[in-house]
Amino acid sequence: MEIPEIKSRLSIAKVVSYYGLKPDKHARLSCPFHEDKTPSMQLYYKTQTAFCFSSACPTNGKSVDVIDFIMYRENCSKHEAINKAKNLLGVESEFVKSTESNLQPENLPAVPEQSENSRSLFLTSMFQYFKNAVHNSKPARDYLGSRCLDYREIEVGFNGGQFHHGKRRDEMLIEQCLQYGLLLDKNILSRTGEKAFGVFGKWCICFALKNKSGEVASLYFRSTLENSDNKHFYLKNRSGLYPCYPEKNTKTLILTESIIDAACLTGTLRGVPFGGWGLLACFGTNGLTDEHRRAIRELPELQEIVFAFDMDDAGKSAVKKYANTFKSEYPDLKITTLKLPGKDINETLQGHNESIFAELLGNRKEIFVSTELKIGISQNKNEVLKTATTESKSEVFDATTTKVAKSLKSNTAPATSPFREEPGSSLDFLTAPGLLSRLNGLIGRAGIVGEEESRMLLFLIVISYMNRQPLHALVQGSSGSGKTHIINRIADLMPPEDVLRFTRITESSLYNWGEFDLFNKVVVIEDLDGLKEDALYALREFISNQILRSSVTIKDKKGNNRSQHKIVKGQFSSLSATTKGETYEDNMSRSFLLAVDESAEQTQKIIDYQNRRIAGEISPDEQTKAINFIQSLIRKLKHYEIVNPYATKLHLPEKVHKVRRLNEMYQSVIKQVTFLNQYQRKITNDNRLITEIEDIEQATEILFESIVLKVDELDGSLRQFFERLKKYVKDEGKEFVLRDVRQHLNISKTQMFRHIQSLTELEYIKQSGGYYNTGIKYRIAYWDNYQKIRSEVKEFLLKQIEQLKST
Repeated sequence: MEIPEIKSRLSIAKVVSYYGLKPDKHARLSCPFHEDKTPSMQLYYKTQTAFCFSSACPTNGKSVDVIDFIMYRENCSKHEAINKAKNLLGVESEFVKSTESNLQPENLPAVPEQSENSRSLFLTSMFQYFKNAVHNSKPARDYLGSRCLDYREIEVGFNGGQFHHGKRRDEMLIEQCLQYGLLLDKNILSRTGEKAFGVFGKWCICFALKNKSGEVASLYFRSTLENSDNKHFYLKNRSGLYPCYPEKNTKTLILTESIIDAACLTGTLRGVPFGGWGLLACFGTNGLTDEHRRAIRELPELQEIVFAFDMDDAGKSAVKKYANTFKSEYPDLKITTLKLPGKDINETLQGHNESIFAELLGNRKEIFVSTELKIGISQNKNEVLKTATTESKSEVFDATTTKVAKSLKSNTAPATSPFREEPGSSLDFLTAPGLLSRLNGLIGRAGIVGEEESRMLLFLIVISYMNRQPLHALVQGSSGSGKTHIINRIADLMPPEDVLRFTRITESSLYNWGEFDLFNKVVVIEDLDGLKEDALYALREFISNQILRSSVTIKDKKGNNRSQHKIVKGQFSSLSATTKGETYEDNMSRSFLLAVDESAEQTQKIIDYQNRRIAGEISPDEQTKAINFIQSLIRKLKHYEIVNPYATKLHLPEKVHKVRRLNEMYQSVIKQVTFLNQYQRKITNDNRLITEIEDIEQATEILFESIVLKVDELDGSLRQFFERLKKYVKDEGKEFVLRDVRQHLNISKTQMFRHIQSLTELEYIKQSGGYYNTGIKYRIAYWDNYQKIRSEVKEFLLKQIEQLKST
């Protein structure tokens, strides 16, 4: 196919739609080739071209056709862009071929009545067509890959909306599609004068819902266009379950919130022995149907139901509701839930090795207290069981072992310490020497592998919610680097009643809390990049001033509108995950920017830990015991004001950027170390803790990486990439091509493009030759000595501490 033919057949609208971009009614959109806050790209449907009016665009003020658009969007050569364009055109032609070969009238059920048998036969045939279509659609395969789904291992289809087209119009196919809901009659005519139809579930991946006999009973469609208003589509008269009815010998049944979550487990789960295990997908948080209940009722050997729902409020509420329902119907049934490191199963599997689910199953938590709970203190057994059973009805998700211990002995840790080498009580732990070092080791046992300095700093930041000037952390990392995992694991160490977790915050939601609802809390925001500007503004106000004031309209008892002054006080610490931390850090006082360790060494640590857990070398109870013990430590801490007699003698290196803000943060971390060491510090007559030099020394060690980041003009993720790039290139003046670097460093094209663009803008690298069709060549223009800078900063700080000790 020649280039002129491609341009004549492939529209700019189709290319834009393929990349999930949605122009406004004036055919404008934010340019996908650069950072674009306001739409600067104009589409011209008449000429099938696009033009970006921004001077920051790499198109350099040139009009781009469909091939150019693909080339810039994919950051590929022109030859690769042409092949991509051919693939986009090939999808439609292959759909037609597949329709003609697989869906001829003589191969379809010819029963016009809507009997159960005819419906199943027809939907089976259509689903086979949709499955064939996946092989011919790269957009569908790319989408499935992005959702951790392998079309070669699971039954999945793709609906491109072309199944009713062909060389000759198939009236029988159209009639059956209308009958079962795959086509919608719009009562309009096409350009050729024939009747036109709407396609149900167009541009969607497709899954089959199966009846008790294993036959296709209905179809579920999930949109591949993430910016579409509706994403989930079920055929009318929905019936059937996904992936199928569970086997009769099922002993443990896993319930997921969505079909995609279940599909991830059926296609990618490894390392879990599925003898006696079953899997069912619900149709959303309100989608546990009567058919699900009937299928569960018919499992004679069922002993346990495991909820693997989303970690948002809707998911937790649904688990609570359904758990109570099952418990009332099946009193002897064990009901457990999974605590996911991602927002759902799909996101968790995207960011972790497949073995993560086996580990999560091993750590699943029982929702209701078992009547066979063993406490180990026989004389208190009856009283404890009574207390635990009562509390399970009102606090379904609380860690029961902690509550039971509190009922036995107030203000102490569990009677038997979970760690043989540690003192038996939280008070002993807090008063023994080397507290921070021992606590850091305990945090590691709680499931946070590596990141020794970062995890300790995050812990100190989080516990500041107990003080009047709380701190905040922005954890930066690339997609899938584990930034969400680490902030959630740190938050797990806090008493659960003090933690609020948000996947999303709407523009006005922070204004609508009660006056003290956000007081002395830990707030976790899993994706700061998803917040709109109004929500970010409210968050900045909380971080800066700890209060939001708004004027709202309410109705009085007589129904009249009147204004009211509403106040929300927000004394909370916060942890947020982001891919672009410096953007937010510049606007948020008392916010620390930390970079996730994305090195190969850290990755190997995580893998080794996972493998040891699966091999049984690490006790499954170790993590839970560590978390409960750390929570008991925090409950022993009391609020104190801190006085630092050495504050006027502490200085930061002159090279530090934004030294005023960092100085305040430095002093704050010293206060937090003193606060944590409160059982080992002296108190003034007015009840204030006195900082010691040891606190300054420990705070300096913990905060060192953040101080170095302030010296460095590269943010954490970019610095890690640049250091890896220098190791790869080795020699000054040596040229490199992005494809080779990407493959050697094993990072995505998107990450590579973002890092290279930033380094080019900062003049650390520059283009040295090459062409788009053969590859642009780069070389490193500035070989900074990062290790020397680190050494100089550390020497400065250590020398300062030695001077304090000598005075």
